Amino acid sequence: MASVISRNDKFCVVYSYFDKDGKRRQKWETFKTLGEANTRKIEIEYSQQVGNFVIPNCTTVSELMKEYVSLYGKTKWSPSVYSSNTGLINHYIEPYLGKLKLAEVTSHTLERYYQKLLTTPAVPMICVKKYSNETRTVTTATVRKIHNVLRSAFTQAMKWDLIEKNPAAYATVPKHEAKERKIWDAQTIFKAIELCKDPRLKLCLNLAFSCTLRIGELLALTWDCVDISDESIQAGKASISITKELQRVSKKAMKALDSKDIITVFPDQGIHNRTALVLKTPKTPTSIRKVFLPKTVAEMLVAWKMEQDAAIEAIGNEYADFNLVIATPVGLPCESAQIRKALKNLIEENNLPPVVFHSLRHSSITYKLKLNQGDIKSVQGDSGHAQASMVTDQYSHILDENRQENAKLLEKAFYNGRGAEPEAEVKRKQIAMVDQMNAMGFDPLQLAKVLSNPDMVKMLQILAGSGAAAQ
Repeated sequence: MASVISRNDKFCVVYSYFDKDGKRRQKWETFKTLGEANTRKIEIEYSQQVGNFVIPNCTTVSELMKEYVSLYGKTKWSPSVYSSNTGLINHYIEPYLGKLKLAEVTSHTLERYYQKLLTTPAVPMICVKKYSNETRTVTTATVRKIHNVLRSAFTQAMKWDLIEKNPAAYATVPKHEAKERKIWDAQTIFKAIELCKDPRLKLCLNLAFSCTLRIGELLALTWDCVDISDESIQAGKASISITKELQRVSKKAMKALDSKDIITVFPDQGIHNRTALVLKTPKTPTSIRKVFLPKTVAEMLVAWKMEQDAAIEAIGNEYADFNLVIATPVGLPCESAQIRKALKNLIEENNLPPVVFHSLRHSSITYKLKLNQGDIKSVQGDSGHAQASMVTDQYSHILDENRQENAKLLEKAFYNGRGAEPEAEVKRKQIAMVDQMNAMGFDPLQLAKVLSNPDMVKMLQILAGSGAAAQ
């Protein structure tokens, strides 16, 4: 059993264990919040109950990384994150820092290590056979990922009372200049859709742009998550629900995580594949969302479903029906590489500005922010960003445009208008005045004639205001 004790504005999980000599000892693990402490308490008690409890007891960076992956990574990471982080640990952390004692790792140590990495040949990813003819060195982006792993691991070490402070928290990380992603404007997207002769790609372009989808979300969409009934379309409520994503993951990672987050594993197309194509839960809870469809796109899906049903009937048992919206002619999932290649061909054949498929998501967010005058929350609801700040940070230039327009509108309405009410407020008052006069039994035709005279409108507004004040 474990208990939670408050101490010095922090929360400690206290539990007993037996060391290798059979002596009973007590362990304190420190956390910043009560929620973290309670979560750790549950983990400890469960591990003790099933008999696989391990006491964090590390002296070197290598030992810490093993404990970190075992106790933290396997419970917190998705298969793709597990593959990425263990790859960074095995290729870049273990060889250079593994033998160091935890007490020897300082901010200065890490800063020298980061600089050394920038001149170190990069290790190709599992899905990349080789780089270009020129040997690539570790990029600043990769160094920042390594830093994030180390910072997280040392944070856990502090909670386990292995170290007193986190050296990564104070280390300066090489600056990374992210390349600005090129995107299509609305006219280019419309042109590309009109020029597209591939029905599947055409539907993908429309769905990605109108619904602000990631390609994995788009390719994971199943018909049970699509509402395109006649009633919903007519009512403007046609929608799709994003509940999963299509991803190719390492089989090794899947095994290590006991297939955590995996919904469906698709049939293996190769005997010696080290990866598997799967449907998995989204990376964050906010990624699970409903997105409403424009009527045109909803009707596209209706037509697409009819064509797909006809193909299923024609092929019969040869069709592998996984209920996927976007599928191959025989029903198998469509990989992202296929869609990206089709888009590349469309761009080259029609001399369109080069972009990647993910750019459509950025174009969608940009267009919606302009369309709704910077309504961040509604756009966040469509995009599935975990925090509104992720929208504001990345699309601040769009919001700045709206704020500049606000300044122009303020100049026009207030200063040039000598204190006049905003147009929306004027309309609201006019509607209220019409409703009031209708309630008093005014002839609608006579009322229309009166309201067509601006001087009469002003006089009636003054009178209405006086009446309201008197009440």
